[in-house]
Amino acid sequence: MSEYIHKLIAQGENQQLDFKFEISDSKKIARTLVAFANTDGGRLLIGVKDNGAIAGVRSEEEYYMIEAAAQLFCKPEIKFQTKEWEVDGKLILEVIVPPGKQIKHKAPVHDDEYKVFVRIKDQNLLADPILLQYWKRENNDLPVNINFTETEMCLLNLLDKNGSITLKEFQQNAGINRKLAERLLIDFMLLGIIKLKQNAKETRFELIGPNILSFVKSE
Repeated sequence: MSEYIHKLIAQGENQQLDFKFEISDSKKIARTLVAFANTDGGRLLIGVKDNGAIAGVRSEEEYYMIEAAAQLFCKPEIKFQTKEWEVDGKLILEVIVPPGKQIKHKAPVHDDEYKVFVRIKDQNLLADPILLQYWKRENNDLPVNINFTETEMCLLNLLDKNGSITLKEFQQNAGINRKLAERLLIDFMLLGIIKLKQNAKETRFELIGPNILSFVKSE
């Protein structure tokens, strides 16, 4: 039975796996639950150190801290499952968070301020504002129409030339304001032409299909 946990630990912390030596702050752990739910779902292993060493759960309070995080500090509440494993004579608590549906969850940043978090590799990050707008428009089911004017072609050419670009790079090269640049990027995302890639340092956009530019030019 312990082989399962050892295999998980061998993966290291990643987009769907996080280790916690202990739970001491329900608000902080709420960010991890929310980030998992807003991305691909994931697992928390309680009683495992960051380096993968098995320490074991030290108190029954760990479960109640998770429960408090999910019920009190995740908006809306996150439903999770738990499993207990005995590994090398020590108790490990596995917390399983399923991926959320259309509604995105928020967790506290400060006392009364709740924001959307996403899981990127082994980090919980605030969702990029363009991603938030994309989700909102994705759910309204309104049609998306793109006219391939000079501005749109500028975007495609930049992506084709550089592989990926930032919002600021698009603004500067196209000579347009931030609001229009954001709208066009989101339009292209909704049509499945480009995708957003976020990390701790920046957010970049890249083409999904390598042949889109030649297709547009042939039209």
